[in-house]
Amino acid sequence: MSDQILTMNKNIVDAAGRPIHIPTVDEVQPEEIPIEERGLQLPEPKGYKILCAIPEASDTYESGLAKAGQTKYIEEHSTVVLFVVRMGDLCYKDELRFPTGPWCKEGDFILTRAYAGTRFKIHGREFRIINDDTVEGVVQDPRDHKIKVVNPYLKKW
Repeated sequence: MSDQILTMNKNIVDAAGRPIHIPTVDEVQPEEIPIEERGLQLPEPKGYKILCAIPEASDTYESGLAKAGQTKYIEEHSTVVLFVVRMGDLCYKDELRFPTGPWCKEGDFILTRAYAGTRFKIHGREFRIINDDTVEGVVQDPRDHKIKVVNPYLKKW
């Protein structure tokens, strides 16, 4: 049971009725933070979680035609290729579930399901935290790995 009570005026108070002060975080523009310190703001995955970066979608099609912002957004969010940034301390430690050892390591490009994991942004860059058992493969060259949506009513893709 929690020692905090939410009152009618939306203030959080402790069991004695004293208000609890929750500090606000000032929004800082990414340009104001030195590039060397931006990596320090990435979360440290815990347990069996893997922190992955989402590769940025290209600005143009192969023909040179510019992509719309919404198109890039959809491509980045539905990607099946992720870059492993950090791994939790319990990743692949269970010898019963992973008898052959780790499925990936930091610095690998991996395949996973589209929209898998917890998504969040830091300084405009998209990241995901996924479970260690959702890795489906490691790829050497991440280009041109795209999700395929199959329409059962069409003969071809």
